[in-house]
Amino acid sequence: MGDAFTTRFAPAPTGYLHLGHVANAIYVWGMARAHGGKVLLRVEDHDRQRCRPEYQTALLEDLEWLGFTPDRPSFAELKQGPSSFRQSDNHAAYESALEVLRARHRVYACECSRKDEAVRAKTGDKADETARSEEGETAGEVPYSGRCRERGLAPGPGRGLRVVLEPGQETFTDLLLGEQRQDPSRQCGDLLLRDRLGNWTYQFAVVVDDLRHGVTAVIRGEDLLASTGRQMRLARMLGADHSPDFAHHPLILKPSGDKLSKANRDTAVRELRASGLSAQEVIGRAAAAVGLIPELRPVEAEEMILPFRLRPGRRHQQ
Repeated sequence: MGDAFTTRFAPAPTGYLHLGHVANAIYVWGMARAHGGKVLLRVEDHDRQRCRPEYQTALLEDLEWLGFTPDRPSFAELKQGPSSFRQSDNHAAYESALEVLRARHRVYACECSRKDEAVRAKTGDKADETARSEEGETAGEVPYSGRCRERGLAPGPGRGLRVVLEPGQETFTDLLLGEQRQDPSRQCGDLLLRDRLGNWTYQFAVVVDDLRHGVTAVIRGEDLLASTGRQMRLARMLGADHSPDFAHHPLILKPSGDKLSKANRDTAVRELRASGLSAQEVIGRAAAAVGLIPELRPVEAEEMILPFRLRPGRRHQQ
């Protein structure tokens, strides 16, 4: 697709869309339209234990009601059957990417759980924890210890797959936050590609999908900023010659300071619709909550192009 501005809106059907998703849609569609670009709609249902068909149906209905229409695929295509833009329909693409990694890099089986690593971190080296904090790494993230790297475990049920990440910084200029530096090996350790339940992981699947869909700009919330360096590294390991641009926008936070959650049904679009709010009122609430408009008022989806016309990307200027 060359250097055309192509981005994606990629919800996971693990619950109903909430105001935070609406804010993300505003940024995705607004920045894409401001740059004459395209929006792809991708259903990220790699987690087979948590995703539900009814949530997928609801998210398509809510997006259509709000007026956020993707360029590809159409709502009808996603409703009718298998699609390149639904992760559960594309197991072969992830298997193929895994084979590329196996041929070029070190992939190994791992039986460690998140709980195992959390316990290890609590009893581990506090000096190392302080050093990671001083380097600006994500608070609370536990980097994988590498315990299984040399064990030679055979892949199989109850074991995940990891790829070795060598030390080294990734530097990028976020379109909204400016210059960033991350060392994925210190942030997360060797990257998990498939979990112990057999699910492809978010980090792996989105990189594979962005490459095969020709995504040139990734627009998402600030909570995913720490994922960027490892995803850039993984894309190169898979053969990419350059990374997409990245933009990480503000989140809508609860009074407690926590981000909105599908699991807690925070301000679900479904509930706002049922309460009698119009689509324009819901969009206005989200736009005001992230500071894109100064006061609460109804907003059409297309109106949100305007705030982004003065924010061109590095490679996508008009």
